[in-house]
Formats: sequence, C-alpha cells, structure tokens
Amino acid sequence: MTVRAVATDRAPEAPSRPSFAEATRLWARIGLLSFGGPAGQIALMHRMLVEERRWIGEQRFLHALNYCMLLPGPEAQQLAVYVGWLLHRTAGGLVAGILFVLPGALVILGLSILYAFYSEAPLVEAVFFGVKAAVLAVVVEAVLRISRRALKNGAMIAVAAAAFVGIYVLDVPFPIIVLAAGAVGWIGSRAAPHLFAPGGSHGSGSAGDDRPGAVDLMFERGQLAHAEPSRARAVRALAIWLPLWLGPVVLLWTLAGSASVWTQLGAFFSTMAVVTFGGAYAVLAYVAQAAVETFGWLAPGEMVDGLGLAETTPGPLILVLQFVGFLAAFRHASGLDPVLAGCLGALLTTWVTFAPCFLWIFLGGPYMEALRGNRGLSAALSTITAAVVGVILNLALWFALHVLFGEVVAVTVWGIGPDLPVPATLDWRAAVLAGAAMLAMLRFRFGMIPTLVACALAGALLAQLPA
Repeated sequence: MTVRAVATDRAPEAPSRPSFAEATRLWARIGLLSFGGPAGQIALMHRMLVEERRWIGEQRFLHALNYCMLLPGPEAQQLAVYVGWLLHRTAGGLVAGILFVLPGALVILGLSILYAFYSEAPLVEAVFFGVKAAVLAVVVEAVLRISRRALKNGAMIAVAAAAFVGIYVLDVPFPIIVLAAGAVGWIGSRAAPHLFAPGGSHGSGSAGDDRPGAVDLMFERGQLAHAEPSRARAVRALAIWLPLWLGPVVLLWTLAGSASVWTQLGAFFSTMAVVTFGGAYAVLAYVAQAAVETFGWLAPGEMVDGLGLAETTPGPLILVLQFVGFLAAFRHASGLDPVLAGCLGALLTTWVTFAPCFLWIFLGGPYMEALRGNRGLSAALSTITAAVVGVILNLALWFALHVLFGEVVAVTVWGIGPDLPVPATLDWRAAVLAGAAMLAMLRFRFGMIPTLVACALAGALLAQLPA
C-alpha cells in the first residue's frame, strides 16, 4: 500500500477591505484604548491594522507614518485619518480621525470642568502635587527617547543645542525655530548630505513582514482612484477645508474684535496647528510660556496639571490644549455662564487644532510617495526633529523650575536672558517625588500610568508635611 503525503498547509487567505461599519467599530475601539502618547498609539494601530487584520501592509503603513511625520500636528491621529481615507475615502478618514480624538476630548472636557471648580480643594491639590512630579519625569523620558533617535552626529547635537539656547535664553518664538531648523536641514542636505541624511523609519515593530494588506491589494486592482494625484481634488480639498478651519476664527475676529479671548484662542492655536512639528511635547514649551506669561490664561502649575490630565486619558496628548482653551474662556467669560464659555473655548481650541489635520491628509495624501522620496524634505524633517530635542529640554527645565521651586526670577541683559530658580525655595517633597518617578521610569522601566498613579497617591501623603 502506498501512502501519499497530503499537504495540510494552506495559503493564507487574502485580506479583504472591511465594511464601513466594521471599520467604524475598530476606530472607536482604538480611540478608547489609545493611551501612552504617540508611540503607544502607533503601536496599537500597527497591531490591530497590520498584524491582526491586515487591512494595510507593513511597508505601506510605514510609508504613511513617514508622511505623517512630515506634517505638523499629532502624527498618530493623522495616521488614523490616512488609513481610514485609504479604506473608505473621505468619509472613512473623517470617521477615523474624529473617533480617535472624541473619547479623549470628552474625558478632558469633564476633567477640565471639575478642575475649574475643585482644583483648590485640599485633597485635589495634594494629588496634583504628586502628578506634577511624575509629569516632570515623563518629559525627561521624552527628551532621552527622542534624542536617541534624532541626535545621530555632532551637527544634529549642535542644532539641538542652538534650539535650546534660542528658546530658553534668547526667547526666540517656537515657529521661528522650526522654520530655521528646516532651512538648515534643506541646505545641509546639499552641502553635507552625510550629516543631514534622515535616520531609519519610525517603524513599530515587525519590519520584516511584507505580506500585502487589503489596501495594497486594492491598489493592485486599481480600486483606489481617490488616492491618485488630481489637481481638481486638491483644489476641492483646499476650498472645503480652509474655510472650515479658519472661517470660525475670522468670524470671531469680526464679531468680538482682536482683544477678545475667543479671537486670541482661535488665532493662537491656529498658528500652533501649522508649526507643531515633533509632537505635543515640542509645542507645549511654547504654549506653556505663551499661555502663562503672554496671555495670562493659566498659572505655571496649572499647565503642568493639564499635561498630567492629558497623560492619563485616551487620545492625542495635544488634547492638553483643550484644557488650556477651557480655562482661558472660563476665566474670561465676557458675560456668558463660565462653564458654557469654557466649553465653547475648549471646542474652539480643539477645532482649530485638529481641523487642519484632515486638510493635510485629504490634500497631500495622493502625493505621499513623491514627498517621501524627496531628500531635501526628509533632511529638513530630521533637522527639525533634532531642534525639537532642544525645545523639549526647555520644556523639561521650565517644568522643573515651577514644580521644584517656589520662586523663579528672570535674569536678563538688554531684555533677554533665562529664568533661574531661587535655591532657598526648593521644595524637598517635590524633589523626592520627581527623583523617585525618574528612577521608576528610567531605571526600572515602570509604565507612565502606574508611575502617575503612584506619585498621585504619594503626593497626597507628602503634601501634609512641611516644605
């Protein structure tokens, strides 16, 4: 009797495009689970979209991520918009982007209302005393993480150092630093390409998986005509999204005047939306200084509190700007009910922050491959990322001064100079908590959420002791 071997391994089933309802359910799930900042959010999307469902292939996922890294704004949310747009056109991008933000925005709004009324309650104040120390550790960890990726050589270290001196000592505006760094990178890619060559991809894990996903197969079958460059579609995207984004700002300026808090919020955060390269930590340094020192919307410690809230909720970290918008309008209600004014301020801030994210994708998505292959543009991004290290270092120092010391003084010559602490006002409790948080995160690799919770509990205890 002859025994024949029977093959039991079958070729893996080709992935198919999900239905709109199925995709909507997944985007809602991602929005609810997207803790941990952009790194955690991108890893979550990679696992769900590439590894588990194969809606998009590994290489195209990385290509999309690289494109989003070229853009101002929260790259994880833009990546969700991009994949949703590939799968189900404009409606898919809208659903993906909105659901990525909506859960966190609702949570931050509720916490902002509670904060406005109860932040001075002894227990709440004690909890935030500990949270501030943990936030300082989180920002220091971000400086180290980004510097390992961005500072590849002496030229990039020099860019980071110049950015730090520019923003901390010389008070150069953040947008100017971004533009200058981009120009240096663009020129450097021609004068010394070996120093300004972009680094590796921002991949999320399984870089060797080259199996096609549903989107890749749709491309091969010619089913993604909306992803092909088209002048008519580009003009239509601009004609729709520019008025949607900036129309409310112009209307508020016309009705309320340039001195209104509404006009200030709309104009300031619309500007931030086009220069927020490098993620939330980079722009927060500039926003914190402007919100506290220029506009007087918040106290220094409150900005740290807002970041602590954003760190512990789902959604993009940049939602901390919604907290700023709420408190600014809450305190300058101009005859409105303060809570209603705060909610409108939060809505306005969130709108002008995220509306341009859809514009960048719907306008630039079809041109992704051309942009990704541009050597000068890639070098400019790498140099901006190096400058961001210096900007985030400034943020860490700014937080440290206001978390650890009770008094900070400006030391200026000809109107420029850094803020320095008064050593006698050092709060030993905050220093102990911050040191413990850094040890937990950097040495023992504790997660951000456990560290924040532990510091909040410890802060509630230590706050009862004298400083």
